[in-house]
Amino acid sequence: MTTVTTGMIGGGFYNRHSAPQANALEYVLPWLIEAAAAMDLSPVPEAVTLADFGCSEGQNSIKVMHAVLPVLRSRTSRPLVTIHSDLPTNDFSEALLALRPQGQSVFGENTYSAILGGSMFDRLLPPRSLHVAMTFNAVGFLSRRPLDRLPGYILPNGPSALRNVGAVTETERSAFAEQAGADLESFLRARAVELVPGGKLLVQVFGMGEEYRTCDGLYDVLNDAVLEAVTSGQIDRATYDAYYQPVYFRTLKELLTPLEAGTGVCTDLFSIDRAECYEVPVPFVEDFKQNGAAAAYASAYTRFLRAFTEPVLRLALGDNPKTDAVVGDVFGRVEQLLTAHPERYRFDYVSVAALMTRTG
Repeated sequence: MTTVTTGMIGGGFYNRHSAPQANALEYVLPWLIEAAAAMDLSPVPEAVTLADFGCSEGQNSIKVMHAVLPVLRSRTSRPLVTIHSDLPTNDFSEALLALRPQGQSVFGENTYSAILGGSMFDRLLPPRSLHVAMTFNAVGFLSRRPLDRLPGYILPNGPSALRNVGAVTETERSAFAEQAGADLESFLRARAVELVPGGKLLVQVFGMGEEYRTCDGLYDVLNDAVLEAVTSGQIDRATYDAYYQPVYFRTLKELLTPLEAGTGVCTDLFSIDRAECYEVPVPFVEDFKQNGAAAAYASAYTRFLRAFTEPVLRLALGDNPKTDAVVGDVFGRVEQLLTAHPERYRFDYVSVAALMTRTG
């Protein structure tokens, strides 16, 4: 199978430039805390285990565990376990250091942690071994490329109405929507096996609301920058036609479709506790609104975008001996475009989330 992505940029880069993602999970963190305080802690297995699927470099993952573990510790003296999972190609070095500073668990006594490499769309843990499972944003990244080419734009959801540069046909978009639906079903079925009855699952992911889409602005500026590189001859047209970011932005309805009563493929596995579509405050956007400093805004925006899009761009360039230079040029162009025309690339972060209970 062709590699879809190797993960986020490592070396601490993603940790340093993922504050918007932290804000997205902070909104739903009270859901997890309330669930941990009220859920039934089944006596088997012996340890109470929490797992985060798509942990990247671990900073936000560890933040969530720090909030939820004290609630569980107040309820039980049993061992607590945290599992931080991502692709085998993910850079886990920062997470490993952060989990055991000075050779002891960052979460305190009688708490144990593990790193787990694997696809979140597969079963990764023993049956009925988890009490709490969660994922933040990662389920938006597709498990495979459903099409070999997407020549009209670099994202299956298509360009923003504001920019309207490029096009994705309905047939093309439908192929990605079907893949996203199949991925979500695989994820839910895998977690259903791993969770104890009564266990909790929180799914949060970037998405689309009635007015805004998270992809607007972000992928418009990346598409414009890549097209400039095509015009300059640094990237050939065939490479552009085959390159796209294998990411799909869902509505709340699409997130809940597998769980719809009577028609959903996973209705017998989970019940929905709560679900919501909400807008996430973005620090560099808020700063720009206050001070109008375009250069600082463009720099922060570019680093945020680069943290999760660069690995896929590198894969698309293949064995090009000038890959480093081309990638650097593309993101340099992104920053220049954002500095010169910030109004073209408005970024609104919309998130959709659902908390559910394993039934049965």
